[in-house]
Amino acid sequence: MSKQKQSSSVVGYQLYPSLIDAYTDYSKSEVIYNKYWGGAESPSLTLEEYEAKAFQDLIDKINRVPKDLIKADIGTVFNELVDCLILGRKSEEVEVEKLYDEAGNVTSLKASYNGRTFIYPVDAVRVFAGNYKGAIPQMFVEGVLPTRRGDVRLYGYLDELMPLSVHDIKTTGSYEVGKFKDHSQHLVYPYCLKQMGYTGVDLFSYDVAEISTNITKQNPEPPEVVVKLKATYSEEYLFTPERDIPILEGKVVELIDFIEANRHLITNPKIFASE
Repeated sequence: MSKQKQSSSVVGYQLYPSLIDAYTDYSKSEVIYNKYWGGAESPSLTLEEYEAKAFQDLIDKINRVPKDLIKADIGTVFNELVDCLILGRKSEEVEVEKLYDEAGNVTSLKASYNGRTFIYPVDAVRVFAGNYKGAIPQMFVEGVLPTRRGDVRLYGYLDELMPLSVHDIKTTGSYEVGKFKDHSQHLVYPYCLKQMGYTGVDLFSYDVAEISTNITKQNPEPPEVVVKLKATYSEEYLFTPERDIPILEGKVVELIDFIEANRHLITNPKIFASE
């Protein structure tokens, strides 16, 4: 792959993949509600309450309101352990301890992060790290997308850049085929890489660790989350500009329309690049 310097452009908005995805989830609130709770006799939330919560969650996401979520931490720590193994370095963010069996073999990695302890099977970390030998982990990318609402700066950190492919590591309790087809990483990151002059990187893969978890300690002790790997999957997409750029523009414009309709609730000025 090769690269060249990206030209500068004046933009009106600055957006990133997980924010675009948050809007997509919000726009499908009724579908998601009916999928999981539509048949329940006494759901914990009504559809109206669920939609109101989804709206507030999206506003909080736009405003970068901190959320303390165990599920998010599980994925963050797993990515960090994989990257440390790829690069052969110690983590500056996660305190890691090796756990051994009676024969002296490393069986698990015990990681302390965000006031919690996570235990991962070392084989799972090795499997993922082994797939990305020579990769560039956590690479920052950016690009400018022209839209009918003006130029938009897209940016983010991709998980793993290989010579001909981009990989995003996902952890989930349950996987089904096409789970991430409505996500935007497989649109944003290849687009940004092309804007940055990286050629030939058209394949995008969501590399999925389907896991189960068990919390073995509760308060007052810090929670200890034991993670077990159930299965692995890869969900691949080939970036095709003439097809995918209009799809990406549509997602971005819908989010901008939402932001403008609720501008009085937005407290994060970074969204509005012109300000």
